[in-house]
Amino acid sequence: MQFKDYYKVLGVANTATAAEIKKAYRKLARKHHPDVSRATDATTRMAEVNEANEVLSDPEKRATYDQVGDDSHARGGSRDGSNFRPPPGWGNSGGFEFSGDGVSGGHSDFFEQIFGRAGGGSASKANRRTRGSDNLAAIELDIIDAYFGAQRTISIRTSNASDLRRSAANNAADEIQTLEVKIPKGVYAGQQIRLAGRGGAGTGGGEAGDLLLEVRFKEDSRWRADGRDIYQSMPLTPWEAALGTSARVVTPGGEADVNVPTGWVHGRKLRLKGRGIPGKSVDTSGDLYLELFIALPPTDNETSREAYAALAKAFPNFLPRSGQS
Repeated sequence: MQFKDYYKVLGVANTATAAEIKKAYRKLARKHHPDVSRATDATTRMAEVNEANEVLSDPEKRATYDQVGDDSHARGGSRDGSNFRPPPGWGNSGGFEFSGDGVSGGHSDFFEQIFGRAGGGSASKANRRTRGSDNLAAIELDIIDAYFGAQRTISIRTSNASDLRRSAANNAADEIQTLEVKIPKGVYAGQQIRLAGRGGAGTGGGEAGDLLLEVRFKEDSRWRADGRDIYQSMPLTPWEAALGTSARVVTPGGEADVNVPTGWVHGRKLRLKGRGIPGKSVDTSGDLYLELFIALPPTDNETSREAYAALAKAFPNFLPRSGQS
């Protein structure tokens, strides 16, 4: 049997603090959870992360895990090879409680060799207070919601979000829970909104976990977000681009007056400081970038064609492709 390096799974040192383990787990959950990740191995990866977190976040299990690894190494075993040798008698005592985090009954052989099978503990263990797991889901918002905040009604499955081994058929039978969610002003893509007590149920009278809603923005033809910065296309007529102009544009935060300088250059942007997604102050707010491009008038009548012909005569020496072979 191969030794499972739970520290490596979470990407932490074996001296990591409880806070570091918790932070690493949440980061990996955001990356690998099937509700968020589109990777084909997301379910397997998340199950490994859950199992590692279950062991390393529990001081008693972690101490046992460390001792077993050290004992195995001392007796000629390996922490990273296939010749893991648990001490005789391990896994038979049933002396551990198992949290209701959705992976009970589906642990790896390595886990069960060390800690026994889920549910094998004594009756007294069942009365221990265990906090429910934190569940993760995604919420899609309009970019404009980040400017003013919003109230949204969402529907989620009430099953534990870390129960990654249930089939699609079982998922279909899950109960749907409807929640009213207040979207705070200033949220950005990737940020999490925490709903306390809306996660997995605790056991033995333990408190429920939290529901973490990861913010995503819907695609919008007008705007796109990069962190707190917002990008917006701004069309210009050829004469506006050449001569400069003043214009009023509609942004997610409302209308804004813009001065376009003379001498348009391809790829030029105008920055409106503090007009991106709001922060706690102007200094922490994002910026709005207007990406300038030239919109050409159509040649759908004789007058417009004559105007283009006159323009060509006015610039006989303008050869934009002269440097191309």
